[in-house]
Amino acid sequence: MIRMTEPRKITSQSVPDHQPAAGGIAARARASVGPQYLSGLNPEQREAVETLDGPVLVLAGAGTGKTRVLTTRIAHILSQGRARPSEILSVTFTNKAAREMKHRLGQMLGHAVEGMPWLGTFHSIGGRILRTHAELAQLKSNFTVLDVDDQVRLLKQLLQADNIDDKRWPARMLAGLIDGWKNRGLTPSQVPSGEAAVFASGKGGKLYASYQERLKILNAADFGDLLLEDIRIFREHPDILRQYQQRFKFILVDEYQDTNVAQYLWLRLLSQAPSKPTSPTVIPGRLEEPNPESGDESSARDSGSAPSAHPGMTAVPVGPTKNICCVGDDDQSIYGWRGAEVDNILRFDHDFPGAKVIRLERNYRSTGHILAAASHLIAHNEGRLGKTLRTEDHDGEKVTVTGSWDSEEEARGIGEEIEQIQRQGDKLNEIAILVRASYQMREFEDRFVTLGLPYRVIGGPRFYERAEIRDALAYLRVINSPADDLAFERIVNTPKRGLGDATVQMLHDHARKRRIPLFEAARAVVETDELKPKARGSLRDVVAQFDRWRELIREKDEDEEEDQQQRDAEHQRQVTTHTDLARIVLDESGYTEMWQKDRSADAAGRLENLKELVRSMEEFQNLQGFLEHISLVMDRDSGVDDDAVSLMTLHSAKGLEFDNVFLPGWEEGLFPSQRTLDEQGRAGLEEERRLGHVGLTRARRRAKIYFATNRRIHGTWSTTIPSRFLDELPAANVEITESKGGSAWGGTGGYGASRFDDMEAFGSTYSTPGWQRAQANRNRGGGGGGNGGRGSFEEQASSFSSQSSSPDFGSFSSRRRGPLTIEGELVAKSTGTTSEFSLSDRVFHQKFGYGRVTKIDGNKLTIAFDKAGEKKVVDSFVQRA
Repeated sequence: MIRMTEPRKITSQSVPDHQPAAGGIAARARASVGPQYLSGLNPEQREAVETLDGPVLVLAGAGTGKTRVLTTRIAHILSQGRARPSEILSVTFTNKAAREMKHRLGQMLGHAVEGMPWLGTFHSIGGRILRTHAELAQLKSNFTVLDVDDQVRLLKQLLQADNIDDKRWPARMLAGLIDGWKNRGLTPSQVPSGEAAVFASGKGGKLYASYQERLKILNAADFGDLLLEDIRIFREHPDILRQYQQRFKFILVDEYQDTNVAQYLWLRLLSQAPSKPTSPTVIPGRLEEPNPESGDESSARDSGSAPSAHPGMTAVPVGPTKNICCVGDDDQSIYGWRGAEVDNILRFDHDFPGAKVIRLERNYRSTGHILAAASHLIAHNEGRLGKTLRTEDHDGEKVTVTGSWDSEEEARGIGEEIEQIQRQGDKLNEIAILVRASYQMREFEDRFVTLGLPYRVIGGPRFYERAEIRDALAYLRVINSPADDLAFERIVNTPKRGLGDATVQMLHDHARKRRIPLFEAARAVVETDELKPKARGSLRDVVAQFDRWRELIREKDEDEEEDQQQRDAEHQRQVTTHTDLARIVLDESGYTEMWQKDRSADAAGRLENLKELVRSMEEFQNLQGFLEHISLVMDRDSGVDDDAVSLMTLHSAKGLEFDNVFLPGWEEGLFPSQRTLDEQGRAGLEEERRLGHVGLTRARRRAKIYFATNRRIHGTWSTTIPSRFLDELPAANVEITESKGGSAWGGTGGYGASRFDDMEAFGSTYSTPGWQRAQANRNRGGGGGGNGGRGSFEEQASSFSSQSSSPDFGSFSSRRRGPLTIEGELVAKSTGTTSEFSLSDRVFHQKFGYGRVTKIDGNKLTIAFDKAGEKKVVDSFVQRA
């Protein structure tokens, strides 16, 4: 008989929670079915993805995978069920970045993420909020968003209504001021009186207010209003602010270092945890609203010891912050000129107490030497949170630094290196040239056309396609060919002369009837009474100007036919060269003055481009030859997908990467920009250094830096000083190389050695000037460009030596500059020879003209030039007059 035991009675005690044992079957099995989107992340990236609670700042260096972290973090939030797609606010700076994030999220989660209505740019999301509450901004939900042209047109109407001279006070300048005020979160009543006084004798604030009133009447807003009106609504209607605070459980921000004050305020308000209305307190370290009547902001500053403060910040409710994650890199904040505040990211832990800072320092893009150089350079900045990029890849090639005699040799040397890289099998699409100023592109474009090397300009039109260059060329085309109707029509009323569409149509009608060009039609019409007196007088002046300009260049062309031996500077008549003519035309036509009075942000760059255009004409014998060259350049066209070198400014290069990156123009005054140093001081210097850091980190395999000893600055050749940034590069990661660009003597115009240099290739002699100059140069031992640029380096060494002891050497920088390793290597590689020239010899230099030798030091000559003054040059650059 089997006896059964009585089962134990179940007590009412609760069952303890169970967690899988570490390393057990359950834990291992769960790990095997974990989310696939987390695989491949390094520890720092994974920490940034999985830290979901509280404020988080992800300091993501260049090439560390910040976009992957941001999108993976959103995928993790959704997959963990922490929020629905409509409860996530994700802000980017471009629509392209927003589309890329949605695409990546769809790949990670296995389906398209269409349910994320709050993923977009600041302005798109701000506009959506404003349309929802348009009535609170005295607008209708179907309001129009004005572009810049519409904005300027409206401001012109307001200036005319207030009897303000729009030539002295351009509407575009006022538009820029208003945009700047809106970027700082300032309404018309908050603009300090001192700032309002800079326009129209203190009427700037009043015009700003009138402009805002007019926008309301037109049921319109500009881009600045899309955030500014949101901020005002949030401040004046706390209940609406709480609705959005409750809606958004997670906030993610990309490129946080590029946010301006208005974007900061907008985010700051939305990032507070929803709470009941409380008495307003000031955000720590910010400014209270200044008194617009007194214009005194000193009383508005709070007593905190914050690094910086934003003017115009009014009292806002401050509560605990929610789950906000900002991704950015303080070392890549390069848009201060358009309102970006690097302080926003530097003081993140102050604005969001308890914030966790995660650094992404493992770079997946560049080699070891490039990262070491970039990190060593940016370490000289004081205003940064600090991080050091590293890589597990090989060190690769060292960063090279190359000096050249002038900017023309710089372009030739880079062209030569690009061709060599191409011969090694690399694609042109993986090569980029990053310049500090857009006018630097001109010489590279001309050189590439000469070489037949495909190129594309990113972030703007090619040099000769820019509006100001096309206008200037149109003037020259009409001088060269009065029958060029397209050119004449382009500039007949540029700058404004009161010759509108009706006048141009009358000229067209007259030209068609008589079968004559527009210019001749204009000459005939001004002798009649068909036009009103004012328009007739303006058109008569235009015709007379072109006749006089054409006479000047005709006199020059006739003089060029004289015998070469009779053109000594002491006997030569003072006639107008085609380069001088271009300067005269731009000045007398009022075109230069038009851009000088334009106060827009790009006006200064346009003036620099015009100066570069005039400078480029010196390489050609006459106006006809120059215009033929332009036709060749303009005729070149390539598809977007063609294999081509990328040419762009450093600002346009952010976010891009290439195998090979060339960085020309690393000279004091150009990079760092002297204008930036003068206007912003140390803050400007640090932003310029960040720009250098961005340039270096665009390179995956090779980074090549160039500087020129001589460069044309504001129409005058100047000896330049290598950039202070070169001294800040680590010697162990940098290699000094010599230019491959040659020395470009005589009439080669900066395009390397002449075809006549190879004398043995010809069985007879020639009487052409080019062949004779080549033969004379060969007899002197010059050999054209065959010296490999050696003479230029000798001159560089000499100029460096003379500059170091000159009282003016510190004019660019008051700080002491220690001995340059780069200079030392250049001097060591220089060689001296005995010159065959004698004191008082009369010589000719391609750039400086005629002069007389006053001092000889080896192969270096001191020459007193008739027009350029005293210069030091290498004897291979001159020939006997």
